Amino acid sequence: MAIDDEPERTEQIADWFDPRLYEVIRAHSGEEGLEIARSLRPDIILLDIQLPGLDGYAVARALRQNPALDAIPIVAVTSYAMPGDREKALEAGCTGYLERPIDPDTFVD
Repeated sequence: MAIDDEPERTEQIADWFDPRLYEVIRAHSGEEGLEIARSLRPDIILLDIQLPGLDGYAVARALRQNPALDAIPIVAVTSYAMPGDREKALEAGCTGYLERPIDPDTFVD
């Protein structure tokens, strides 16, 4: 699942995955992402941190507090690249952290 408030970014992420092998579910807000995660239990969540309303940190914390969802890997995909940003994402519950811009040739790996 890709959670990003910019629809073109979720489409871009989906385009990087072979549709014969992966189904990319898209959410465009933190609230929508949590709702979809609760109902579909995706295999992995690619999470923008800078979301309006419920930001990525809050989404990660909420996912980790739900026993049915707490084992899903969460990768922060963000333009936040200042010292401490990676640590803040990991402390919130993300299991990985990728800074934008992202190389589409190596992203899926």
